[in-house]
Amino acid sequence: MRIAFIADALDFQYAGIHIYTREILKALVAVDTENEYIVLRGKSGKKIEGTEEIIVPVNPNIPIHKQLRIFTDIPRALVKVGADVVVEPRHLGPFNLPKQIRRVTVLHDLTPILFPDYHVLSSQILHRHLLPHVLRRTDHIITVSEHTRRDMVVRFPFVEKKSTAILLGRDESFVPKNEVSVLEKYGIRQPYFLYVGTLEPRKNLGVLVAAYNAFRKKSGLNYQLVLVGKKGWKINDLLKKIRQSPFQKDIILTGYVAREELPVLYTMSEIFVYPSLYEGFGLPVLEAMSCGACVITSEVSSLPEVGGGAAVYFDPNSAEQLADLMLKLTSNQPSLNVLSEKSLTQAQLFCWEKTARETLAVLTALAVT
Repeated sequence: MRIAFIADALDFQYAGIHIYTREILKALVAVDTENEYIVLRGKSGKKIEGTEEIIVPVNPNIPIHKQLRIFTDIPRALVKVGADVVVEPRHLGPFNLPKQIRRVTVLHDLTPILFPDYHVLSSQILHRHLLPHVLRRTDHIITVSEHTRRDMVVRFPFVEKKSTAILLGRDESFVPKNEVSVLEKYGIRQPYFLYVGTLEPRKNLGVLVAAYNAFRKKSGLNYQLVLVGKKGWKINDLLKKIRQSPFQKDIILTGYVAREELPVLYTMSEIFVYPSLYEGFGLPVLEAMSCGACVITSEVSSLPEVGGGAAVYFDPNSAEQLADLMLKLTSNQPSLNVLSEKSLTQAQLFCWEKTARETLAVLTALAVT
């Protein structure tokens, strides 16, 4: 069986979908000796060993050609390479394929439909009009959490019998690591609270800043708040809240941090706080736990699936509740030690090999139906 992945995320996206595409391909090649894997991407990059790479280039002279290729160039390439099954990790596709090519769509979350205000207008329109069509036409849908699958079934009941939740795996490079020079590079001193992810409204960082302000006032402790990640859209309101904070000098915005440095930031943090309003999975929580970080996260969406009994949860609409948890935990070092051990244990439940074997079972079943 020739299994093709539409892997534009490897070249044009650097967050969750990029990580998923890279890691699931590496894991599938490692566990599957019977099938062939074809990677369709927009430009040549670091090749995934054991795959056949097909470049479907983007023409810079054609407006939005990167997006248009999903309707034209990519379907033609899939037919040409003789794909039996095609996987689209970005969920908007594939289109215009002959019926004999089975289709698998990976859905990471439904935020463009459930929370349209968190997305630009073009994304809202695309998802509103294209996603129902994609979900009807695809042969199977893989979601990255059971919560996302339930959300999808509520919105689109016709998908229930052709959908499977398959949790993501743990990146084995995320292990406890202490390296003071990394902290010095970004002007970080211990102790500090840490957030990792894009700085955008859905991540609810205004509540985190408010909770941090309350923590500092009530505790009198000189903690820093470190926000790691690229600035996303609608960032001005968060920046205003940071400027207005009486502890502004202790709020560190690092910008993008290389993946090899992230384990250090997770490990050496006092508490990792992830206050997101909605997540399809929540990879930073798993990364933090893999490094033994103590985790406080929202009690909503898929986050309890990831954190299990190792994380401490709060209502993401309550800065007061979050501040109280920050105060309670920082005043009890034995509790922090217990949470750290629980994090390491919980992280071991997530494995890309398991993700790959469950994914392969879906792909294999399609080939015989």
